[in-house]
Amino acid sequence: MDFTNKVVLVTGASRGIGRACAIQFARAGAKVAVHYNQNPQAAQETVSMLAGDGHITVGGDVGNAAAVKAMVDTVVEKMGRIDVLVNNAGIFEEHKVAEVDYETWQASWQRIIDVNLIGAANASYCAAQYMMKQGGGRIVNVSSRGAFRGEPDSPAYGASKGGMNSMGQSLAKALAPHNIFVATVAPGWVMTDMATEHLTDDIKAQSPLNRIATPDEVAYAVLFFASEGAEFMTGAILDVNGASYLRT
Repeated sequence: MDFTNKVVLVTGASRGIGRACAIQFARAGAKVAVHYNQNPQAAQETVSMLAGDGHITVGGDVGNAAAVKAMVDTVVEKMGRIDVLVNNAGIFEEHKVAEVDYETWQASWQRIIDVNLIGAANASYCAAQYMMKQGGGRIVNVSSRGAFRGEPDSPAYGASKGGMNSMGQSLAKALAPHNIFVATVAPGWVMTDMATEHLTDDIKAQSPLNRIATPDEVAYAVLFFASEGAEFMTGAILDVNGASYLRT
C-alpha cells in the first residue's frame, strides 16, 4: 500500500491502535497528523517513531465540537490538505445498570456518546468539507466487536460503536458521489494499555488463536480500507477479532 504525499489524520494516536496506524501510514509514505487529547508528550513520542518527515501533533477533546473543527482546520492549515481521516479516539468506562445511581448513569452515557459517536461524526463532517473540495478522500472508523455482541457493563460504549457502524454506512452512501469512501474496522480485544489490566486467560480463549489482536493487526485493516483499490468496499464493516465473535 502506497500513501506517498497523502495527509492522514489519526485521532487518538498517542498510543495503542492509533499509534500503530500512524506508524504504518508513515512507513507507507504518508504525512501524519497525530492527534491527542491530554498527553502531548505521548503524541510527540509517536511522531518520533514515524518514518519520513513533515508529521505534526494536534491536540483537542473530540467530545467538544469546536475543538474538533479546530483540529481538522489546523491539519489543513499546516499540511495543506487531508486525504484520510481515521476516527480512532474513544473512551470506555463501566456503568453497570444494577450498580450505579441515575446521575452516574446519565454522565457515563453523555461522555461516551459525545466522544465515541458525536466526536467521530463531527470529525467526519469537517474532514469531508475539505475532501469534497479536493476531489475525494477516505474516512475509516474504528468501532468494536461490542457493537454486535453487547457490552453489559458499559452499554453506552456498545451503543456508541453500534451508532458508529450505522453512521459509517450512512456517510458511505452520502459521500460516494463526492469520491469519498467510508468504511469501519470492528476489533475485539486488542493488546493496548487499556486492555492489559483486564486481560485474562478466559479472554484469550475467546479466540481459537488463544490470544488477542495486536495494534498492528488492526492498523493493517485500517490501511487496507484507506488504500487505492478498496473503493468498492465503501460502507463495509470488517471484523478483526480472531473469530472470537462470528456474525452473519
